[in-house]
Amino acid sequence: MTASTMNFGDAVVAWQKKHGRHDLPWQNTKDPYRVWLSEIMLQQTQVATVRDYFARFTQRFPTVAALAAAHQDEVLGLWSGLGYYSRARNLHRAAQQVVALHGGEFPRSAEALQTLPGIGRSTAAAVASLCFGEPIAILDGNVKRVLTRYLGFDGDLASSRVEKELWALAQTMLPQRAVQSAMPHYTQGVMDLGATVCMSKKPQCVKCPVSQACVAHTEGQVARYPVKTKKLKRSAEQLWLLQLVTQEGHVWLTQRPQQGVWAGLYCLPVFDSFEALLAAVPSQFQAELTEGEAFKHVLTHKDLHLHPVMCTLGKDAPLSCLLGEGRWVDKKTWPDLGLPAPIRKLLLG
Repeated sequence: MTASTMNFGDAVVAWQKKHGRHDLPWQNTKDPYRVWLSEIMLQQTQVATVRDYFARFTQRFPTVAALAAAHQDEVLGLWSGLGYYSRARNLHRAAQQVVALHGGEFPRSAEALQTLPGIGRSTAAAVASLCFGEPIAILDGNVKRVLTRYLGFDGDLASSRVEKELWALAQTMLPQRAVQSAMPHYTQGVMDLGATVCMSKKPQCVKCPVSQACVAHTEGQVARYPVKTKKLKRSAEQLWLLQLVTQEGHVWLTQRPQQGVWAGLYCLPVFDSFEALLAAVPSQFQAELTEGEAFKHVLTHKDLHLHPVMCTLGKDAPLSCLLGEGRWVDKKTWPDLGLPAPIRKLLLG
């Protein structure tokens, strides 16, 4: 049976075995902890970036039980720089639930995996298919692109109803031969196709195992898919950061609330205006304040315009009653804390 006569799923399996990626550190394992960890890290993040974080994370937390037993501050510290910190908080909570509710063993079905914090339909399907051979489709961003192009599916994925239609079609495209053993190859293969061949720009159709049956390729309309008309509404916010340091290099840090921007992370004191910042600083220190150069930090849904204000103080300065709970953190300690990327960048100078 040639690739041209195989169904989509079997063709992807055959291609993946020969041409797919096999050298990623979370591959060649059926350990659901490592597969799940990689899937969460890879959301909104490039493989090249995830490699180092994955290595550090698994070295410090080699098992789900080790992750569950950790303090959230340490988890966020290791995650610092990856962004989208709700992933780390949900990761920690999910590990705790696996230990507390499932005896330290991950549920073996996608349906049960979705009951854990931060695990959506596609991530649950990825773990269940890669680790346990469950015949269930995934539908992340790369896979949506592969399937819509192959099928010529021109429905608007901004509609939840249309996305459900694509989910249903995806389930019909799974391999049909030796299904349980084929599923890990299929799931990895369809992700590999999207990442290395059927890319959003300059797709390499000549290398694609299913190009002969691909509607978008046949019609010469590859760039048309996937269709998603709804654009994310962006907003902007101005924030002032009070960068207090001592002569010895200690930094005054507070912990952000568990909800909102940078939830749960350690941060410089944040204010909505320069006037609010000024009102929080004792009058005898206001003459020492120096405004730094403002810079922009881009979030998924919002642009943050950050205005650093610096001041060097003694460690006995009366800060806690004015700035809320916080503490001086020495320069050997703060780099290991969970810090927002722009704060880390600012402190490193």
